[in-house]
Amino acid sequence: MAAIDVAGYVADLKDHSVDHGFHVHDERHFVETYSLRQVWEVDLHPEEGCGGPLDLHLALDVEPRVLLSFEDAVLGLGEDEDPPDEFHFPLTFTWALPPLPNGPDLLRLHIDLAGVAGIELPLEVSAIDSFASATDGPERRLNIVARHPVSLARVLSGEELLCDVFDRSLAVSRYLLEYADAWLA
Repeated sequence: MAAIDVAGYVADLKDHSVDHGFHVHDERHFVETYSLRQVWEVDLHPEEGCGGPLDLHLALDVEPRVLLSFEDAVLGLGEDEDPPDEFHFPLTFTWALPPLPNGPDLLRLHIDLAGVAGIELPLEVSAIDSFASATDGPERRLNIVARHPVSLARVLSGEELLCDVFDRSLAVSRYLLEYADAWLA
């Protein structure tokens, strides 16, 4: 029997994201047949951003070796012992906007978003300029990524709720929604 119910945890994450002002659109679960690696993906956005230009994509990467090692550690514990907090799954938040004709200055955006997300949710800000043809102007796509380790020991104890992470990701989402119209104009 598994030490933690990953599918149940993902369902709890979705419910918890709704409690923090998000609207869930879609969920996908992928299993790699050779290694049994799993990825749970959830598409969501702030409730006020329905139909808007912002997409937020959550991905929980479940590495089977980490899960099995954690289960071995749990099975070797006594009744009153807690498992070590050394087993983690990466949870990735990815924000994306459509092509931006008037894209922001990336350094300024990164500095502004760092103030919104804080040190608890470090962000990577990048953009890709692409050209449909040699005579067309560049088309800039903005990509923002945050990674947060999910502690399996805290999931097992029911303590890994990620309230602060969801609050900060909502603040980042609202910031992007606030400025998206100017960047898309």
